[in-house]
Amino acid sequence: MSTTITHSPVAHETPSSDQHTISAVQRIANVAKLHLVNRGAVLWLPLFIMSVIWVSSMLIWWIVSVLIERAGGSPDGEGPVIMGGANSFLVIYMLVVAVQAINLTFPFAQGYSVTRRDFYLGSALTFLGLSLFYAVLMSGLAWLEAATGGWGLNGYMFGLGMLGIVELAPTFYVYLLALLLFFFVGAAVAAMYVRWRAWGVVGFFTALGFLVIGLIALATFTDNWGVVGEWLVANGAVGVALWSLIVTAAAGVAGFFILRHATPRA
Repeated sequence: MSTTITHSPVAHETPSSDQHTISAVQRIANVAKLHLVNRGAVLWLPLFIMSVIWVSSMLIWWIVSVLIERAGGSPDGEGPVIMGGANSFLVIYMLVVAVQAINLTFPFAQGYSVTRRDFYLGSALTFLGLSLFYAVLMSGLAWLEAATGGWGLNGYMFGLGMLGIVELAPTFYVYLLALLLFFFVGAAVAAMYVRWRAWGVVGFFTALGFLVIGLIALATFTDNWGVVGEWLVANGAVGVALWSLIVTAAAGVAGFFILRHATPRA
């Protein structure tokens, strides 16, 4: 008597769309963590340099206040307002941070089979997080600075009074948008370096220099500097910062497509 053995089909589970989404989010988060491994470059070094600039500015303000007092002035809240302007250092330095972050971690991530898409999105997530962190820090210091009368010396480094901004929320918005601009321009420059090395970066800044000169010449020869000034006044610092989102978005998209075709090199 023969027996027939029937094999029941084994149900093969296929990953659901939710699992794919969770996996993609995890990969992007892992890239962000990879960038934050080197905290010295993205956090401690910028904060250390900014602290040195702030302490140096405080010493200069103190010397100025002593000289004013000796001359018969009254620097305690009634003397001249001293603007440091060193707050721009941190914003501009974020371009360097973005270049270093992508250039150093891209070959390493590729060695672990991280897709270029996930790498760029993880980098963008890192830059967004760092922008929020530094914008909160700088606007908080600006508020403390104003609350203490310029640290008791009428000296202002973090506030944006020179741009006509004194409220906390607009200060935060301007810092955030400026940081995002330099982060994503830096990401685009880093992508150029990864793909075309030094010649790509030199070519970009050469083209950018000629573009700026061309715009200056256009405004000069057409007598439109008055129009430019009126536009700046009408939009204000916050409005101009909002317009910078166009450049930020363009740099972000350009960096993504450039990096898609980049090949890591030693």
